[in-house]
Amino acid sequence: MARFTLLHDLTLEQNSEFPSWRTWLDAAGFPAIEAEHGLRINNSAAVLQAAIDSRGVALGRSEMVRDDLAAGRLVRPFGDLTYPIDLAYYVVYRPECAAKPRIAAFRDWLVAEAGMTR
Repeated sequence: MARFTLLHDLTLEQNSEFPSWRTWLDAAGFPAIEAEHGLRINNSAAVLQAAIDSRGVALGRSEMVRDDLAAGRLVRPFGDLTYPIDLAYYVVYRPECAAKPRIAAFRDWLVAEAGMTR
């Protein structure tokens, strides 16, 4: 890992819930590797594209990298090693809109997608 360029997603640094390279390297058993080197990018999609383009190694959120992993554009160099986080998404709308067909359809679809295991 020390010889690879670490791709840092600056958009995630604003939320301490997301692992930094330091926390991930420690959890993965690489505490001696310097975590600050590498390329800093302020767009999550651009970070993943840089990894796809062989510019370095990135930390990626499972939902964002699922298709690229399945297509072989990205690989997990440490197998199923993950760093779980306690974050959530919320669907919000005005109470009087709950019964609207488009709102209900989107909400039901999103809940079904979130409940799927991948």
